[in-house]
Amino acid sequence: MEHRIEADTRMNSSRKGVWFVAMGAALWGIGPLFRVWVMESMTSTQIVLIEHLMLALYAIPVLWIHRKELRNCTWKHVLALLFLSWGGSVIATIMFTEAFAHGDANGVLLLQKLQPVFAIILARLLLKETLPRRFSLLLLLAIIGTYLLTFGWSLPIGHYNEVIGYSSILALGAAFLWGGSTVMGRMLLDKMEYETVTSLRFVIALPLLIVLTSIESPSWNFAASEWGTLSLYIFLQALLPGLVSLLLYYRGLSSTKASYATLAELSFPLVGMLMNWIVFHQVVTGAQITGFVLIWIALYIVSRQN
Repeated sequence: MEHRIEADTRMNSSRKGVWFVAMGAALWGIGPLFRVWVMESMTSTQIVLIEHLMLALYAIPVLWIHRKELRNCTWKHVLALLFLSWGGSVIATIMFTEAFAHGDANGVLLLQKLQPVFAIILARLLLKETLPRRFSLLLLLAIIGTYLLTFGWSLPIGHYNEVIGYSSILALGAAFLWGGSTVMGRMLLDKMEYETVTSLRFVIALPLLIVLTSIESPSWNFAASEWGTLSLYIFLQALLPGLVSLLLYYRGLSSTKASYATLAELSFPLVGMLMNWIVFHQVVTGAQITGFVLIWIALYIVSRQN
């Protein structure tokens, strides 16, 4: 009887975990809402640096409180932290941005859809996660839904050259780093609390961001009257798509397989589509609604299976 109660408790925790991951990823979808208002005055690197400086006010006290968790960290945990913070938070974003600058946007978006595939392969290799039967069909359902959200019923490319070249390497690199970050986060959560992992992700990214900003040498000249508005938008960006989203995300990931979590992350494009419709008044097509439904079906089945 006790074993059954424990099993039911674990099952309920796993199901909730999928939805925590989905809620955290959903908040990423509102990020462009704040970022677009400050892009005219600051570069992307400047914005991300200021966000992380703000987030450090939360992260440093948390790391001090949880400092005992940092003891006995192995080289494996250190590499996972560097992969998660430098690779997933900083380098992947830069690679994805550069891919857009040097290649066809649709080709870049198409290759980025391979992110769940990378996450599932790495979870199988590094975490030895086993997948249930028909999981490949569930993955296919989610990818089709995401495809419809992005491209509708039409083909995204007209010629193979649009997805072969320098930009494709950058897009695939970003997809690999983002997919791998899910796996590395799951690995770290076996060692640390989710608050600690979240804080380390913010703090470890700071040195790299400072170096990149120095190399970029951007101008910090903007009117003093603008600073109040800019700082408010950056604070909201840091708080909602930054701190709150990752706390929810890692809270859910702590009881969810990385391979399932990567599908739950597809709530991100769902909310992105809703923001485009509500805020930017873009028309929602029948294909996007179909994709919306397919992804939510996949999320529901994942939460039941997990």
